[in-house]
Formats: sequence, structure tokens, C-alpha cells
Amino acid sequence: MSIDKTAVIEKYRLHDGDVGSAPVQVALLTERINHLRAHFDAHKHDHHSRRGLLKMVGRRRRLLEYLKRTDLERYRGLIADLGLRH
Repeated sequence: MSIDKTAVIEKYRLHDGDVGSAPVQVALLTERINHLRAHFDAHKHDHHSRRGLLKMVGRRRRLLEYLKRTDLERYRGLIADLGLRH
């Protein structure tokens, strides 16, 4: 995978040592989803990877729902920064 996880974690972490909070997880999933989207442009019939993509999208959706329920301002900032929910 060609995702720079440390840069994503540094940008979205809430405090030092934070590698697993909801904003970090959403940002990492978004990076992986965008990476796979480019993969499917070249490999349209890769249905096994498409299933993994759909599972990641569902996990990101659940994390975003949790974040919206618990911290609305952080949710709004995160979706604006990641370019989600156009």
C-alpha cells in the first residue's frame, strides 16, 4: 500500500500517542478507500477487492455516525477536511 500512515495520524490525532481515535480511523479508511478507487479504474472485475472496499466504507460510515453523535464539531471539521458528504 502506498499510504503514508504516519502523516495521516499526525494530522488527525487528538493528542500525543493517539493512533486509534475515531477521527484517525476515519482518515486512514478514507485514504485506503481512495487508493482502492484508483485500483478499480484499472481492474473493473476485481470483485474480491470490491467486497473489502464495501466493508471499509461501512466501517467508515459507522465511525462517522459515532463521531456525529458524540462530538458534532469535530465531525463537521473532519468531513469538510476529508471532502466527504458533498
